[in-house]
Amino acid sequence: MIPEVRKAYNQQFTDARYQAFLEGMARDAGIAPDFRVAETPVFVPAVLTTKLIQACEEIINVILRPDFKSVTQDAIPSDLKVPHENEHPHFIVIDFAVTREEGGDLAPKLIELQGFPTMYAFQDVMARQYKNHFDIPGQLSNFFNGIDETTYYQLLRQMIVGDLPPEEVILLEVKPEEQKTRIDFYSTEKYIGIRTVCLTQLIQEGKKLFYLRDGVKTPVQRIYNRIIFDDLQKQSAELGTHVNLFQDLDVEWITHPNWFYRISKYTMPFIHSEFVPKSWFLHELPVIPADLENYVLKPLFSFAGQGVLIDVTPTDIDNIKDPENWILQRKVKYAPVIETPTGPAICEIRMMYIWPDSSPRPILVHNLSRISKGKMIGVGFNSTDTWVGGSCCFFEFA
Repeated sequence: MIPEVRKAYNQQFTDARYQAFLEGMARDAGIAPDFRVAETPVFVPAVLTTKLIQACEEIINVILRPDFKSVTQDAIPSDLKVPHENEHPHFIVIDFAVTREEGGDLAPKLIELQGFPTMYAFQDVMARQYKNHFDIPGQLSNFFNGIDETTYYQLLRQMIVGDLPPEEVILLEVKPEEQKTRIDFYSTEKYIGIRTVCLTQLIQEGKKLFYLRDGVKTPVQRIYNRIIFDDLQKQSAELGTHVNLFQDLDVEWITHPNWFYRISKYTMPFIHSEFVPKSWFLHELPVIPADLENYVLKPLFSFAGQGVLIDVTPTDIDNIKDPENWILQRKVKYAPVIETPTGPAICEIRMMYIWPDSSPRPILVHNLSRISKGKMIGVGFNSTDTWVGGSCCFFEFA
């Protein structure tokens, strides 16, 4: 998106450099990615960087509303509520499509947001390997707020481990070795110093949790949570005997599972910004839009794009039996803004925040990107294309 940087990058690119880049990531993390990583990062011009940060801060302002917990009280399915919710999420990620406005200027449009950590440790591994194997201009950065590689991992370590013994903090997931994101678990262990534990390996004694670390029963004081509880509920029966995480347990959550639902599609109707597509809870829709073809219908309690109706009709709306569990949202049109040797590509940019307890606001720290040449964004939808997949951004600042 920065034309001169894009041209120079495409000219320097070789398959040998790309393979060395992939091998560098695998060597650093200790495992190869189980998803396609794009041949290129995204180069974000200063004007778009400014708009992305403005959009994020407007969204954060909504999350900071004194009544945010009360207006999102119905966001958490009753059977998925976990006790001891804290006052704010420790991680927030905000996803934007890159679009073009009528005048041709680039602009972000909100796609999704989550009170949940994803790929925080690995994303800097990826960015570092892009810098190691390609000529990334020094004035561009993958970080924000004066952060560098050293202070980034210090912030993550303080956020996740704090003053606790690292062996008493775990990354918790269901069947971690089967997850496509497991490269992040390896990077978390390397750079943050905590072990990844499967839910089925937890041991409960009263309200306390333990796990076996090198054969030694070790207490769990804090959980860096990577379980999506909606998925856990679907898999619970096949997991066999395991600790029930919905009970009163003597453990601290980073981030508490309830925030995954509070900060989600459910939040979008509360956000009024030029960078956020107009959204309504379906049961509060004042009138069906005359241009209904420009809207999508999304279930609130389904994730990864499941159940979304793209070509909505009035009949579809009439047939919804639980309109309070759906939103109608204006469609977002991605712009093919990334020029690659095999044709233009669209992209999505994830802005990644941490929120220490000592900070009055979340802190923007890093990013993630997905590049696509199809109708769908996501690393699983581009298996036959090149110059697509998971990536990261390097930002120009004004």
